[in-house]
Amino acid sequence: MHHRLPPLTPIRVGIALLSLSISAALQAQTAPAPTASDWGGIGLLQTPTARMADEGEIAFTASHTSPYSRYNVVMQPLPWLEGAFRYVSVANRRYGPEWLSGDQNYKDKSIDVKLRLWQESRWIPEVSAGFRDLGGTGLFSSEYLVASKRFGAFDASLGLATGYIGNRGDFRNPLASLDDRFEVRPRAQGTGNLNSDGMFRGPVGVFGGVSYQTPWEPLQLKLEYDGNDYKREPQNNNQRQRTPFNFGASYALNSNVQLHAAWERGDALMLAITLRGNIAQASATPKLLDPVPAPTLRESQGTKQHACLDDVDWPTLAAELEDNAGLRVSRISQRGQEVIVSGEQRRFFYPAQGLGRSGRLLDATLPDEITWFTVQSTRLGAPIVETSLERQAFAEYADHRIELSQLAGHIEMATPAQQRRTTLYDAPMKRFDGGFNIGYQQSVGGPDGFILFQVAGTYSGNLHFTRNTWLTGTLSYNAYNNYDRFRYDAPSRLPRVRTNIRRYLTTEDLTLPNLQFTTVHQLGEDLYGSAYAGLFESMYGGVGGELLYRPLNERWAIGAELNWVKQRDFDQRFSFRDYSVATGHASLYYQWGSERKIVSVVSAGRYLAKDWGATLSVSRAFNNGASIGAYATKTDVSSADFGEGSFDKGIFVSIPFDFMLPRSTRARANFAWTPLYRDGGARLSRSYGLYQMTSERDPDFFFRNLEVIDK
Repeated sequence: MHHRLPPLTPIRVGIALLSLSISAALQAQTAPAPTASDWGGIGLLQTPTARMADEGEIAFTASHTSPYSRYNVVMQPLPWLEGAFRYVSVANRRYGPEWLSGDQNYKDKSIDVKLRLWQESRWIPEVSAGFRDLGGTGLFSSEYLVASKRFGAFDASLGLATGYIGNRGDFRNPLASLDDRFEVRPRAQGTGNLNSDGMFRGPVGVFGGVSYQTPWEPLQLKLEYDGNDYKREPQNNNQRQRTPFNFGASYALNSNVQLHAAWERGDALMLAITLRGNIAQASATPKLLDPVPAPTLRESQGTKQHACLDDVDWPTLAAELEDNAGLRVSRISQRGQEVIVSGEQRRFFYPAQGLGRSGRLLDATLPDEITWFTVQSTRLGAPIVETSLERQAFAEYADHRIELSQLAGHIEMATPAQQRRTTLYDAPMKRFDGGFNIGYQQSVGGPDGFILFQVAGTYSGNLHFTRNTWLTGTLSYNAYNNYDRFRYDAPSRLPRVRTNIRRYLTTEDLTLPNLQFTTVHQLGEDLYGSAYAGLFESMYGGVGGELLYRPLNERWAIGAELNWVKQRDFDQRFSFRDYSVATGHASLYYQWGSERKIVSVVSAGRYLAKDWGATLSVSRAFNNGASIGAYATKTDVSSADFGEGSFDKGIFVSIPFDFMLPRSTRARANFAWTPLYRDGGARLSRSYGLYQMTSERDPDFFFRNLEVIDK
């Protein structure tokens, strides 16, 4: 029996072609890339999605939707963890009384955390849970669970929230069946604690939306259903909402800059800009000002090689090692067929690069009888680690006859040895070095000025008595300073160990922030010690000491430091105030993970305000040397005595300057954000720390960056 197919009418043909074209478009277009929300974290507009940025990304987003301006910094230390901190400026509320704040808008500080619970698969959406305004004042606090699923060029999200994001309250909180207190969410008290009393309380709101990647690659469109009805805004700052639907677009100017615009609440324009970069993927800029690596013996055709060690011009070789390999030589010695060069790396950030450049010079100069080159790295005069390189394998790698993985098998790292060695050359000690620099410090988010800062010209110098004993000092001249506006001496029931900062920065223009005598020694194979006395920092001087036990190639280390300090006068010269304290901490350092390194530090002891407690610091250390971290300190000081903030906490980022400059350098750019300047949990600032000094005792960092050995 034959069935006749229906005739192909023009309408049916058109529908079929349209269906095919849509299907082809969905298959051809990629899913929308994660973009920033108005609140900085990955999301739609007012609401988050389950998506995450690339690991290592740092982004700054500034957005404005009347009456709120939001300034957000978002960091992605791990693939499944997003962290953010922000300031929200409220245009129609003042920060404080006119005598203190003038016409400055109210500024709210907050911290966000989002965790990915599981990744998207073919049938299962990506799911994340998060906290907004966690550990801040709690004015915008919220908790949420959100799922996201991609469909061709679309990415759809649906979530549930308590608190600010879900303020519409679409249904009763199911936890209320367990405890009536979950029925109502208490109003935020603005104390800066963890807001734990209000977590998961109040009605539950529904939110969600969809983003669409247009055929034009830079443009992404967004449609959102907002879970907030703006009828319960902080500070009774309720806003009219004509519709819960928000419409917007994100446009990528390039990979680092995105522009956002939206129509929200049915009558409010939102404009935003995002600046983003990835520190985990960052690499050094071309080093146009670095010397070209020296040729090896084969490349130089033996023009510099000597027949025996007695013929070597050791002072010239030492000068070449400093000029070309960045190694300031202190001694060159021999043990059998091995030559050991002891010195401090002063230029190259990656130890493998310094070793490779040193190996090239030694290969082109030393006689054939030497089969191993060893560089004994020292820091502040103390030996840290010995790295040995087999000469033949290095020559074969430089000549492209073996792979990098094969070369790695011919490199050994060991603790500084005490074996008998024949000294070939003792370098004269450089007694003095110094230089000019620019100093900068700031306070952000205070009621008397959003940004208070000082720019100063500084000169720092070191006078060495021996290689591991020296006097260091810094002179500072105030170039510009607006700390005279710092009139808010925060209420404190503690000794004012930090909150007198205005007087330290405005009493005198010419100051002596540091004048310190220091000695550092290796006390055992894995034990280091230091002692110091003088003016440690702008606010304190005294005496102290530190011990560190750090076995080579171990994940852990333990240390302790003890100091007796006296508070300096505000002019930062040689006089002191009456306050003194014995302060110090015992610390445990531990590195977690193999593929991704997490460095944790737990320090317990006595702080400057004579309070006792502990500090936990956790940071993600990337393979290239950059790191992102956070810390929190809790002491026996009550929240009431501590003041707003309840306890000390902060976020920090450390980026090697080597990424940015046309000349190699070991310097770092360190950025730290602490929401409040308080006396509780305050620690002494010290110029030299043994754990940082012994950082080259981490073979992982050496071998993960081994590819730079021939640069």
